[in-house]
Amino acid sequence: MSQSNRTLSLNDDNKERCKNMIKQHEDNLKFLNYQSNHLAESIFDLQVSLARYHSSNVITSDNENGSFHTEEETVEQILKKENSAASVYGWLKVNAQTSNLTLTKDVVGVVATLAKVESDDLSRVLSEFLGLETMLAIVCSTYEGVTALEKYDPEGLINSNSGLHGIGSSIGKRINGRFVVISLEDLRPFVGGFVANDPQKKLTLPKPRLPNGECPPGFLDYAVNMIHLDSKYLSFLTDSGHGLRETLFYGLFSRLQIYKTRNDMLLALPCIHDGALSLDGGMIRRCGMFALGSRKNVEVKFPLISGESDVPPNYIETEEAVRKLNWETSKLGDDKRREQQLLDYRKGELN
Repeated sequence: MSQSNRTLSLNDDNKERCKNMIKQHEDNLKFLNYQSNHLAESIFDLQVSLARYHSSNVITSDNENGSFHTEEETVEQILKKENSAASVYGWLKVNAQTSNLTLTKDVVGVVATLAKVESDDLSRVLSEFLGLETMLAIVCSTYEGVTALEKYDPEGLINSNSGLHGIGSSIGKRINGRFVVISLEDLRPFVGGFVANDPQKKLTLPKPRLPNGECPPGFLDYAVNMIHLDSKYLSFLTDSGHGLRETLFYGLFSRLQIYKTRNDMLLALPCIHDGALSLDGGMIRRCGMFALGSRKNVEVKFPLISGESDVPPNYIETEEAVRKLNWETSKLGDDKRREQQLLDYRKGELN
């Protein structure tokens, strides 16, 4: 075979191999497009189910007893605290200006708005236990967020023209006195696990035991597990991977026990260490420290949940599935771009 014929044969072989590779890349792209379309349909179906859930769980302001306390009412009570930092932040949030302010970008919210509870009795005792100052505390993800809220001059005095003080002055809300700000990243989180398959991610706290080994009658649960987190707060995580229940609310309530009645609570004294509350107004702040007298009129309290729960058992799994499918879609997009580049290269070789 002559040199020219041999060269021609090699070129033909290369062309045939190139055509085969083009066919392979085209098949790969078809398969990836099919996978991508399938994922898109799955994501759409899941998002429809989530949207259907949200539309069927619109909170209304009245229940059968006419005493339903909504988050909107809690916000209204906060706004009435004219000279408080919480009121200034609440005003900013209501007026949709927080997204444009660097000083509030790290703020999670005000304690009173970050959780809900099942009953008005529970709302009252928990809110009274924490006290107004803590209920109005501003919660930040990091210490950097705390420092953004208040600035000082070279002499160490508060700069009234910056931070929340400056915003307050500009809208006619002067902040008087001290206010509490909580940095989640600086709280010591609960180190145990979560209750298995619990959509609210409750903490695995052992039930209190009397000297005879039995759980006290009338014990309902620990306060930290009786607060209810909406989905937006349930999915919130600090940079270190901790949620609001095991950081903020465990820090506020620790192992505070909740009992049905005052008598139940007093009978359980031998196993109460971090305090206890009863739904009829009994209060033990910590071991050996009792709070007597009639309960106060609580001005700012936790709102109530509508129905048994606003998070269906499979809600968290559905959200997680959507996140996973979106990640897979992103990876498929990378694969499709890579296959298209290879296909274009092979077509260029053939020409």
